[in-house]
Parts: sequence; C-alpha cells; structure tokens
Amino acid sequence: MVTAPRVGVLALQGDVREHTRVLAELGADVVPVRRPEELAKVQGLVLPGGESSVIDKLARAFGMQEPIRSAIAEGMPVYGTCAGLILLADRLADGIAGQQTFGGLDVTVRRNAFGGQVESFETELSVPAVGEPPVRATFIRAPVVEEVGPAAEAIAALPDGRVVGVRQGAVIGLSFHPELDAETRFHELFLASVQDA
Repeated sequence: MVTAPRVGVLALQGDVREHTRVLAELGADVVPVRRPEELAKVQGLVLPGGESSVIDKLARAFGMQEPIRSAIAEGMPVYGTCAGLILLADRLADGIAGQQTFGGLDVTVRRNAFGGQVESFETELSVPAVGEPPVRATFIRAPVVEEVGPAAEAIAALPDGRVVGVRQGAVIGLSFHPELDAETRFHELFLASVQDA
C-alpha cells in the first residue's frame, strides 16, 4: 500500500483553501503550515497566490523564512502560484522596499506585470510538461518571468513569448492559478516530485 504524500500549504495568507482542496482530491495528506515545526513534518510545500509582500512579512514574523529557504536548498519539492512564483524567484525586478524572497528559482520576476485586478485575463497555454489538452490559465494581477537563468527552465509561455511557468529541479513556479480552474496537472507534477524525493 502506497502511503499518501504529506504536503503542506503555506497558510499565512492567500488562496490556501483552493490548493488544499485540489491536493486532497488527488489523495495527498494536506496540512496548513504556519510554523517551522509544521514545515518539518511535510514532504513538500505549496506557496499559494495572494500578496507576495504580505506573505514575505508574515513569513519573517512567524520565523518561517529561514526554514523555508533551508528546505528548498535541501531539495524539498515546492510549488508556487502567482505570489508563490514571486516568493520563489532569486531576483525581483520591482519588489517593494525591503521585500525579500525565499529563492529557489534562478529567475528574475516582475510583480503585477499585467497591471491591476481589472487587467486580469484567461487564456489557453500549450505546456508540454503536462501534455495535452492546452492549459486553461487564469492570470490575476500576475507576475511575469523577465529572465530565466541557466539553472532554471521555462515550461510555459504566452503566445507573445513572455514566460509564465518555470521549473528548477523539484521547484515549480507559475504566474497563473491552476487551483481556480479545476486544472490538476501541475499539482500532479508537484506530487510526483514529492513521491520521487
């Protein structure tokens, strides 16, 4: 009998419930993570969409920044959407004063690259990493990857070439929100990397 992978969703702010629901439906044992001792008990971590600057401040306030950085450095599978992608970037093009990231992806990311809430949009993306059919992608005040360094690979791009999905080892970052569109293939990719780890 295969035991369900025990994964955490960083539950400081953002769309925690949506990720939790998708992961649970896929058979994972999902726990909210707010403290280092909770992080220590999971095999993988999801960083949800939300406000990247708020999640950064709360992560530092809750003593989570260094434990998450260490977990990523030690190879823990991590999957971030929207704000989660920003938090995984090694470099920010336009962070607010004092904003920090956990790092883990050799990329430069620009926050709110498409404008505010009213510029939110949906589109279909071809993503070979998850196969056919195309991915229905929802962008809400989304970031964009401006530069992909040699350690990372682009896995999703808009028709104009702007990169909106990247992977580096067991770390995946997306500009969009699969958890809002009943799109489970990226969560499956994350859980597969948890099983492999």
